[in-house]
Amino acid sequence: MSYTFKPGEMYRMPTHFGPATGPRRGHEGRRFDGVNSPKSVSLRVSFLSNAKQLENLLPPGFELYGDPIVTVNETNMTEIKWLAGRGYSVLGVTIPARFKGEKDTAVGPFLTVLWENLADPIITGREELGFSKIYCELPDIRVVGDTAGTQASWLGFTFLDMEVKNLKARTEPAAPAKVDGQLHYKYMPRTGEWGTADTQYAVITPAENPNVKIHEDLVGDGSLKWNPARWEDLPTFYQAVNAFADLEVKEFVGGGLTRSTGGKDLSDQHILY
Repeated sequence: MSYTFKPGEMYRMPTHFGPATGPRRGHEGRRFDGVNSPKSVSLRVSFLSNAKQLENLLPPGFELYGDPIVTVNETNMTEIKWLAGRGYSVLGVTIPARFKGEKDTAVGPFLTVLWENLADPIITGREELGFSKIYCELPDIRVVGDTAGTQASWLGFTFLDMEVKNLKARTEPAAPAKVDGQLHYKYMPRTGEWGTADTQYAVITPAENPNVKIHEDLVGDGSLKWNPARWEDLPTFYQAVNAFADLEVKEFVGGGLTRSTGGKDLSDQHILY
């Protein structure tokens, strides 16, 4: 006799061993409050780019909203409760956008891609949340004096170098961003019907995150360089790196380093209609 699915429980492949564990469901159904976890160090660089080029990166229902500023952000996270105290790192690229659907309108940074250096959050974030997650190698952010830097690579090919110099404490509080949340586009292909979507729709991570506590917020002069790749260098995502390498950099408009604790399990993620 085959097994049955329990109503209200969270499953992902392989489903044969019962409800899945992960960020939104721990051992025996435990939830993680995110009050003191994770501990995070983030490095960011922003630059003014070409509006037309950025519009070409937006999926159906989205439009560029505001100045054409690209932000690249790496975050190293440690003491993650849902990983039983382990950690991992992420590297995301966002552009300002607005989604206009039949019912919903939302404004916020659109996440074009999120590289991560661990399979578990990639799988859970793609399947359950709709984040555009893929894998790469991400070392810890290096901090020497008033300079911080990092790199991103895949099996020996470094595709990004990022640095922020002249770091110093922010003298004025950052102006609160008037956004609804982070925007995403979920797409899953239909097996055997290649070129057809099993599902595709816009989703949002609401901006509210009261658990986050900022311990240090530094600003500085940011710069970065994408290293163009051949198919042989990055067989599964050379197109993404080359698209970023082709973006016009009119000027770098800032960079920074932030240390914080806290987060949320992202169970408030939802579809935009």
